[in-house]
Order: sequence, then structure tokens, then C-alpha cells
Amino acid sequence: MTKSKILLYLESLALCLSAGIIGGLFTTSAITEWYQYINKPSFNPPNWIFGPVWTLLYFMMSIALYLVWQKGLKKKENWSAFIFFMVQLGLNTLWSILFFGLRSPLLGLIDIALLFITIVVVIYKFFRINKTASLMLAPYLLWVTFASVLNFFIWKLN
Repeated sequence: MTKSKILLYLESLALCLSAGIIGGLFTTSAITEWYQYINKPSFNPPNWIFGPVWTLLYFMMSIALYLVWQKGLKKKENWSAFIFFMVQLGLNTLWSILFFGLRSPLLGLIDIALLFITIVVVIYKFFRINKTASLMLAPYLLWVTFASVLNFFIWKLN
């Protein structure tokens, strides 16, 4: 791997991990001050599972982004895929702000619905550029699907 490719991957990693770090700023205190006291469905996983799962997903997202980004962004198709990826990353971060920061399961639910749709679009666009990149996002889509169902039930129960 050349130096420029290493730097490009590090940029991809920094973008994805930044989303997690920003989201974490809104999540950490809300877990002990709010989340632990609200009604949750029986299938709610233990709090400790979220950190490792999201960390792994952010690493996989960074690899997927890198695989597309290294193809260059001059082609309209690549640029579009990159932009949609950045939009979904923004929606990902916004979810933590809405759900945990504002303590609003309803706003979180609206955001996560948009996030789900955007991830599907990103997977489609990445598939046209690099199939491995799109496959790297499949676990992310599955986790967001689960999180959407969880978010829905939390909204209904509260």
C-alpha cells in the first residue's frame, strides 16, 4: 500500500470514527441519566454491547469508504456515492443527538428511517463501483434495521 493510499484510508477512518465519537458525546451521559430509566422491549440488548458493535461497524464503514474513494471522485458516479455516504454518516451522527441528546425517540425514529433508506442507496451505489465495499456495509444495514425496530418499540413504550 502506497503512502497516499495509507493517508486516504486514515482519512476514511477519521471520518467514520469522528461520527462515532460525536455520537458518543451525546450518548454516554444520557445512558445513566435517562436511557436506563425508560421502558424498553424485552429484546433490548445490554448497554455494553453497543460500543463494540458500533466500533466494528465504523471500521467496516471506513474500509468501504476507502475502497470507493481510492477509485477517485472525478467520475459523477463515484462522487455521488461519496456524497450519499457522507449524508448517511451525518444521519448516523444526528440519530445520537436526537435520540440521546434531545431524549426524543420520535425524532430518532424519523432520523433512523432516513438513515436506513440512505444506507440502502449507498450500498447500491457502492456495488456499482466496488462490490466488496457494498458487502462491507451489509452488517451495518442489519444493525441499523435492528436499531430501527428497537427505536420504534422504545418510542411506543414511552
